[in-house]
Amino acid sequence: MSVENVPSLLPHSPNATSRLPPHGGMHFVRVFPAGQGGGNPAPVVLDADSLSADEMMAIAARYGHESAFVCAPRDTGSTYRLRFFVPRHEMEMCGHATLGALWLLRRLGRWTSRVATLETLSGIVDARFDESTQSIEVSQPKGIVQSIEDARLHAAICDVLRIDADDLDALGIVNATTSRTKTLIPIRSVQRLHALTPSFEKVQALCDQLESTGLYPFAVERTQPLEVHARQFPRSSGYPEDAATGIAAAATLYGALHYGLLAHGASGMTVHQGYAMGKPSSIRVEMRDPDNADAGCWISGAVESMMLEPQQ
Repeated sequence: MSVENVPSLLPHSPNATSRLPPHGGMHFVRVFPAGQGGGNPAPVVLDADSLSADEMMAIAARYGHESAFVCAPRDTGSTYRLRFFVPRHEMEMCGHATLGALWLLRRLGRWTSRVATLETLSGIVDARFDESTQSIEVSQPKGIVQSIEDARLHAAICDVLRIDADDLDALGIVNATTSRTKTLIPIRSVQRLHALTPSFEKVQALCDQLESTGLYPFAVERTQPLEVHARQFPRSSGYPEDAATGIAAAATLYGALHYGLLAHGASGMTVHQGYAMGKPSSIRVEMRDPDNADAGCWISGAVESMMLEPQQ
């Protein structure tokens, strides 16, 4: 899909009102739940082609969560086109909303093949359905990891997270990018991670300095198999913390490769998120090709339907 065929990320009016989607077109799913009340909610709007960008953003603002809008593809070789909005802006890609939309389409009989090709602002996203496990996997491109060595940025991160340098693990802080850039901040223990009380009003400015879309502090729980706990403090989504972030989990897999955390022969990991919010979530990330990290990775996890009341 060429750049010319993809709508650009335009600023949208914060004062737009949400026109309700066609009857039966609005659904709500909970993605990556690992316990009661866990997972990340996502409104999903089917047949959303008639909605304007401002109306889509207003729907996301009304429900206060990342929302997916399923549209007809622009290319005949694609299955669907997906657009994603948070309360304040459009996003290039959203892992949990993509997984939730695909689960819904599968359940409604509107995606019946084994694989799907999705058009997004981040580019083409692949998906596949495993009949034996009834699970769906969503692709992410290969990750790029860059160490953050600037002592001033380290100090700023500690200031925003309200921690001491001793609370950091020796692995080192990095920016890791798949669809979007996340700043991975290793914390010395899961207990300390869950006790974080950031200065949320400073997160956006720090992310701008880091050229990142979110802070992703994490702590290793076990190494064989590799499991980490993490928290996501997004740059500017309209809410302070995210219960489950598939894109950040994918970035963390490439961070784990950079850190040397993956055991010999291992090609995946589990990321636990949302526990500090009382919303336990679990995201599985696996290399597409265990012998070739450049092939990208798959993200997967549980999905269930839910009810969601408007916040506005």
